[in-house]
Amino acid sequence: MWQFSAFILYFALMLGIGIYFFLRDRSKSDADYFLGGRQMGPWVTAMSAQASDMSGWLLMGFPGSILAFGMGKVWIGIGLALGTAANWLLVAKRLRNFSQASGDAITLPQYLTNRFATANPVLKVTCAVIFLISFTVYVASAFNAGTAVFVAVLPDLFEGRELLAMAIFAVIVLSYTFLGGFKAVCWTDFFQGLLMLIALLAVPIAMAMGTHAEIFTGAFAPGVTAFNANPFTASWQDIVSGLGWGLGYFGMPHILVRFMSIKKASMVKKSATVAISWLVVTLFAAIMIAFLGRTYVFADGSSLAAMLLPAGKQQNIFISVVQSIFPGFIAGLLLAAIIAASMSTADSQLLVASSSFVSDLYKPLIRKNKASDNEVTWASRIVVLVVSLVAFLIAASGLNGENAWASDIMAMVENAWGLFGAAFGPVVILSLFWRRFNYKGAVAGIIGGAVADIAWLLLFTNAIVKNPVVATGVYEIVPGFIVGAIVAIAVSLLTEAPDKAVTDIFDAAVAPETDEVVTEAV
Repeated sequence: MWQFSAFILYFALMLGIGIYFFLRDRSKSDADYFLGGRQMGPWVTAMSAQASDMSGWLLMGFPGSILAFGMGKVWIGIGLALGTAANWLLVAKRLRNFSQASGDAITLPQYLTNRFATANPVLKVTCAVIFLISFTVYVASAFNAGTAVFVAVLPDLFEGRELLAMAIFAVIVLSYTFLGGFKAVCWTDFFQGLLMLIALLAVPIAMAMGTHAEIFTGAFAPGVTAFNANPFTASWQDIVSGLGWGLGYFGMPHILVRFMSIKKASMVKKSATVAISWLVVTLFAAIMIAFLGRTYVFADGSSLAAMLLPAGKQQNIFISVVQSIFPGFIAGLLLAAIIAASMSTADSQLLVASSSFVSDLYKPLIRKNKASDNEVTWASRIVVLVVSLVAFLIAASGLNGENAWASDIMAMVENAWGLFGAAFGPVVILSLFWRRFNYKGAVAGIIGGAVADIAWLLLFTNAIVKNPVVATGVYEIVPGFIVGAIVAIAVSLLTEAPDKAVTDIFDAAVAPETDEVVTEAV
């Protein structure tokens, strides 16, 4: 009952934020709904970016993967930390200026199209298709995480009724995303990021205090599953794949849009400090939960690893420890951190997917720029509803055990993350740093990276296809990113150089930076 009370309190706060921004901003433009009018402060920008980045994967999939397969999976955390730092230090400020110089773009496809001063819709259509595929899978993984927590907190109500739990979670996410738009999403993400930080720090500290020095003795439950406690003896595939996760940041639309929304370019430095610090601390805490969980023993003498691993429930490590250590109300608040992580990612992805479809396809191509701001806003809400429904059906297909991939949070996030990074990462970087880069190179790079990523996933890993041509053990984002970069550069060099209108945009964006509005070049 106390856990349930904590959940009610948390959800009331999140829905209240959505209702507040709906009532306050309902008459404003689509730029306000999708980008908050570029008025986000440094703390909200940083916490929102990182909370939307780290889904339920951070509290469930990541520590569960380390628990099951060893400390070689720590390289994923190292790759993410390096990628986050590079993204904030190299991309954030530059993208804030470039997006404003490129016709005050409010979505990533709009920025890439305006950056090359073209009306050609091919890039926008390509982006929209990739967005809808990847974000639907990503949101489905969030629905899985939310369902797991609901069942753990209220087993009498939801045990055997997982579909009902998933439906309730989906409705909650939809409610405040549907109502409040970008500002509601950012402010809820801010509070959710704080809750995630508290929960991730509290759990390993409590575990260490409960088991004292015994957790460091090296008794890693031999026979349950292979466990390598030294990340530096991991296979080269684990190291390369783990570091490859960092490449995903350069192409992650729901993170990049935060850079575009910050009020002033000068605020990026403070945001970067907050974001990088938050990520390093939370990743380290998640790693420690898995490391300590390997030898954690409950009060009744049962082993956490022995209880979870044979049943394939390693992603429930955080839930099991919290319910074992903490009293009801506090446990409920800490478990709400998983809901926070899942919701903060799902809401951001739903909003970016809808903004891309409506702003880049519906408004300019279907309605020929005749749609009012109110019509655009409502059209985006319909897209949110449709994407959520498809994601719900995907996630629900994994509840009966027939579709193992649809129930594996780690696998779903990994595949969606890889497609985004391979398709958009090289193109975003080149658009910000290479004056010679052209529109044809951008389109070719996006398509080439996406095709290479998907082909590698299906042919050279066993993540989805159980009998691939060769199971290389290399994460598909690595070859996908490399191919995308090579194709983008080659096509740009083999085709005509960008005209003056395009180079003027580049020059305006890289001019000596001030806090004044960048002069629009288009």
